Amino acid sequence: MKITFVENKYKIAKRFKDVITEKLEKLDKYFGNDASVRVVCTKQNKTEKLEVTITNKGLLYRSEVSGMNMYENIDLALPKLEKQIVRNREKLTDKKRKVKEIGFEFLDEMPEVKLPDIYKRKSFNLEPITIEDAKDAIERLDHSFFIFLNAETGKVNVLYRRADNKFGLIEVNY
Repeated sequence: MKITFVENKYKIAKRFKDVITEKLEKLDKYFGNDASVRVVCTKQNKTEKLEVTITNKGLLYRSEVSGMNMYENIDLALPKLEKQIVRNREKLTDKKRKVKEIGFEFLDEMPEVKLPDIYKRKSFNLEPITIEDAKDAIERLDHSFFIFLNAETGKVNVLYRRADNKFGLIEVNY
């Protein structure tokens, strides 16, 4: 497991690196040596924020925790990550026994996995429109995204509103 530390207005002490490295290596049993981990430590006013992102074989696991003490943040972030890993493993392989045999590092029991049912379906015909028309449609409909056939490229696009209130565009290649 390759671990990268990023400091953002927070000086990471060697002891802290050693502690988090030791704890993260306990998650090796889920990934092996293929995983890469990015640990971002930020200090905002009196609050310390820890972000841990694990990437492995195209999958992403992420936990973000804020608190007054970075060492306490570790103990809050790692169970969240393990829960995501276990849920994903269970969903992909459906081998609960194998996960139980390994044992957990930060969880006491197997998290319940219940994916929500699809409760609404919509279908519509894609009409070729411009990106500007799609922006207008998002504003008019007060939606967070809009799927359309781009009149300029002939490809299916998804226009979405980002958290910073700007637009993002996804172009679907098929």
